[in-house]
Amino acid sequence: MKFSIQLSADYPDKDYGGDRVYADMLDQAILADRLGFDAVSITEHHLMNCLMMPAPLQFAVKIAALTKRINIMTSIVVLPLHDMRVYAGEVVVADILTEGRLLLGVGRGAFAYEMERLGVPMDETQARFNESLEVLQALLTREEVSWDGKYYRFDPLTIMPRPVRPGGPPMMMAVMNPDGIYHCTKRGFHIQTTPLSGNHQLLVDQVNAFRRAKAEMDDDKPDVTLTLSRVAHMADSQTEKQRKIEAAHYYYGRFDNVFTGPGIVEHGVVRPLPCATPIDELGASLLIGKAQEMIDKLAPYAELGIDRVILNFNFGLDAEDTLQAIEHFAKDVMPHFTSLPTLAAE
Repeated sequence: MKFSIQLSADYPDKDYGGDRVYADMLDQAILADRLGFDAVSITEHHLMNCLMMPAPLQFAVKIAALTKRINIMTSIVVLPLHDMRVYAGEVVVADILTEGRLLLGVGRGAFAYEMERLGVPMDETQARFNESLEVLQALLTREEVSWDGKYYRFDPLTIMPRPVRPGGPPMMMAVMNPDGIYHCTKRGFHIQTTPLSGNHQLLVDQVNAFRRAKAEMDDDKPDVTLTLSRVAHMADSQTEKQRKIEAAHYYYGRFDNVFTGPGIVEHGVVRPLPCATPIDELGASLLIGKAQEMIDKLAPYAELGIDRVILNFNFGLDAEDTLQAIEHFAKDVMPHFTSLPTLAAE
């Protein structure tokens, strides 16, 4: 089982400065590269300080320039917010400049606040995503593509430069519904999912759907993978664990506001609302604790056959604290699940 660090660029205090937020994310990417993590992942969100990353491909290129081997995932890019005729070329350039380390995670968008302010009603996101994905794949695989659909109509054109890798970088689909996982896997997409607040039965259903699809695929189809996303942190005492659970509870109050709640954002700042999940229940579901606790909670994922776990260490804690937690995880937890070598410290 491989591990990724989510560079979620949380920005709860505007006085901290966006430059410092992104410098912190780059420090984490450089450390993750040295410690042997498989990948870093970059979200795409606009107009708000929660998961703040309006330019994921630009950031991917910067990370590639500062690292040696780590893969870089967009996790995820919101396709309905882009014009595929422009975006396909940007993907090709990013794939070239990241030297083949890019994995393009794509999705429909989940925050009504940003989608609707950028002109995409939430009730259209699925249809727009489906057509955008078809257009993107066509542009990355063929020349002189024309289109006559609901959201795209254009005469024959060829994106330039042409992809270095046939069809462009591999694609990963963000999907939670088990039936959706089955169908996306059958189409040859890598899958990213989450069981939300530790719903184990949902996770089992998601994994079973993925396995069933893989078993039915032809031998010549790509070897797709299943990635799981979870909030995580290391804590060496009960006091430290409780402090970090409280920080996560506060973070989820902001996240839920724009994910399932009313979407109250003022001057770019997401208003913190009471988290709907009781703090004890949330604490039990999150991957926060001592090394052995982490190993015990991750073991069922390995047994289920999860290929990669994306760990979000960024939910409002001190930057140095988070770097130490990433290093602690790499040294005391990760070796139980992966044999990836670490790079020597420079």
